[in-house]
Amino acid sequence: MKDVKPIQKLLEHYAQKGLLLPRSLSELYGDLRDYYVFIPDGGEEIFGVCALHLCWEDLAEIKSLAVEEAYTLQGIGSRLVEACLSEATTLGLYKIFALTYRVDFFKRLGFKLVDKSLLPHKIWSDCLKCVKFPECDEVAVLREL
Repeated sequence: MKDVKPIQKLLEHYAQKGLLLPRSLSELYGDLRDYYVFIPDGGEEIFGVCALHLCWEDLAEIKSLAVEEAYTLQGIGSRLVEACLSEATTLGLYKIFALTYRVDFFKRLGFKLVDKSLLPHKIWSDCLKCVKFPECDEVAVLREL
């Protein structure tokens, strides 16, 4: 529970840049079990965060992936995504998608471009909250495990 406010602060940094959706404290507390955080050995500060959100019986979304700018390009984002993929496999979920501006990052992790229209309408609930809706410029990527 003590991580919620630092998670929100990190996500808000990128939300202000238009790269992520902002997350309210209420939403973060409610979905806390979706989130992974990266804290270096012996540290207390959160360097990165990522969520695996379950959407349907065979589908999950990777969302809210953020790494403190001072610690980018150190593999933290990849480790967070891999943790989500591992959990998805454990849960029997074999289709994982993300909506992203960092297409090359996800491609390096085995994701492929897909048309957003292929994703179920259930996932668009977040999109309705976005200031860019319905003119979304994020790219949909999907990985089948």
